[in-house]
Amino acid sequence: MSQYKEIAYNGLWKQNTGVVQLLGLCPTLAITTSAVNGISLGLATAFVMAASNGAVSPVRKYVPAEIRVPVFILVIAALVTVIDLTIHGFAEPLHKVLGIFIPLIVVNCIVLARVESFAAKNELAPSMWDGLMMGFGLTIVLAILGSIREIIGKGTLLSGLDLAFGPSFKHYVLTIPDYHGFLLAVLPPGAFIGLACLIAARNWAGSRAAKPAPAGGALKPAL
Repeated sequence: MSQYKEIAYNGLWKQNTGVVQLLGLCPTLAITTSAVNGISLGLATAFVMAASNGAVSPVRKYVPAEIRVPVFILVIAALVTVIDLTIHGFAEPLHKVLGIFIPLIVVNCIVLARVESFAAKNELAPSMWDGLMMGFGLTIVLAILGSIREIIGKGTLLSGLDLAFGPSFKHYVLTIPDYHGFLLAVLPPGAFIGLACLIAARNWAGSRAAKPAPAGGALKPAL
C-alpha cells in the first residue's frame, strides 16, 4: 500500500504534470477557457494514460528496445482513437469544442513520458495506478485553471455542462449577476497569468511544508 500511496502523492502533488513538470502546456493553456472543457480533456487524458500504461506494462519485456517508442505511440494512438470516437458518439457538441486537442493526446509528452519512464519498468497494477494519478493531477490543474479563467473572464462557472450531459443540465450553470466579464482572462495572456499563479501557489505551499517546525521550549537568552 505504501507504493500506491507514494504513486498517488507523486501524481497529485510532488510531480504534478501541470504545475511541477510543466508538461502538456499546449492543451493546458488553450483548452482551459472553461471548467467543463478543462475537466473533460483532463479525464480523457487520464483514461488514455491509465490504459496505455496498462497495455504497455505486460508486454514491456517482449518489445525490442530499438522500436519501443514507435510501438508505444501506436498503442497510445489506438486508445486515443477510442476516446475520440466515444466522445464524438455520445457528446458531439463537446467534441466540437475540444476539437483537435483530443487527437493531439497522441503526441502529448505526458502520456509517452509515463509509458517510457514507469510502465516500461513496472508491473501492471502500479503502472495503471501511476497513469491514473498523473492524469488526475493534470485534471485538477485544468479544472482549477479553467474555473478561474471562466469566473473572471465570463462571470460563469460550469458553462457548457449541457454539451457533455444534455440540455437538462443547463440550469446547473452558475452565473454572477450584472457581471460583464474581463476579456483578458479568456485570452491567451490570461492562460499564462493563471498558470503562473497556480505554479507560484504550489511552490509557496511546498516551501512552507518543507520548512522545519520551530523547536518547542527553547530557552531565551538571559539579559
